[in-house]
Amino acid sequence: MPERSRFAGVLGIVRYNWPFYLTAVVILVLGLLALLLPFPFWIGGLAVLPGTLWFLVGSLVASHWVYDRSPLYQWQWLEPLVELDQVKEALICVSGFDEVSGTLSRTFPEIHFQVLDHYDRKNMTEASIHRARKAYPPGPDSLEVPGHEWPGMKADLVLAPLSIHEFRHHVERTAWFRQARQSLREDGPIVLIEHVRDLANFIAFGPGFLHFHSFSSWEKSWREAGLTLAHHSRLTPFLRIIVLT
Repeated sequence: MPERSRFAGVLGIVRYNWPFYLTAVVILVLGLLALLLPFPFWIGGLAVLPGTLWFLVGSLVASHWVYDRSPLYQWQWLEPLVELDQVKEALICVSGFDEVSGTLSRTFPEIHFQVLDHYDRKNMTEASIHRARKAYPPGPDSLEVPGHEWPGMKADLVLAPLSIHEFRHHVERTAWFRQARQSLREDGPIVLIEHVRDLANFIAFGPGFLHFHSFSSWEKSWREAGLTLAHHSRLTPFLRIIVLT
């Protein structure tokens, strides 16, 4: 996997969700043209321009901040949270596409990373996932396994970067947490990286923040799976780091 470019994150967001951005650009252009028309047509332009600009500017700036300007894909933030000298084998859980195993393997060459792909074509029907999967097809060593059953998997660390929110139902997320717990040796941690349904993500992504789950719903799932919160912090205002044991 090649090194990430400076704008890889925000360009990926546009690439995977281009119909939404194309629609927003068309609405923006029509709104600007409406301002050139006599009353009452320019009222329509004034009505649509603020929301459209909010979506375009807010989502792109936030995406660039999170995926290109933050330390997310540099992974140094992981070292204070996990005793990496005790980790020999780690599982990376993705849901459709993997864009992290390459940088993780280069950053921590002493750890063997196994990618588990929980992609379910029947339930994960969003077009953006299919576009992302085409851009980042499964690697030859990636294993396709259901979220609730990882046969024979044992590791010292389970890492789930921006992927488990694709399980849309509480029961599915709880089953994933339960399986992650069973796949860990001794007291190994689970590191979850996710957006959540909060004010910051609403400001950045507008109605798109509904695709994320609330922190309380995440907490309910991991508690039912018998897990305990060991660490919770923000990596930028929009992204949460959650460590469970």
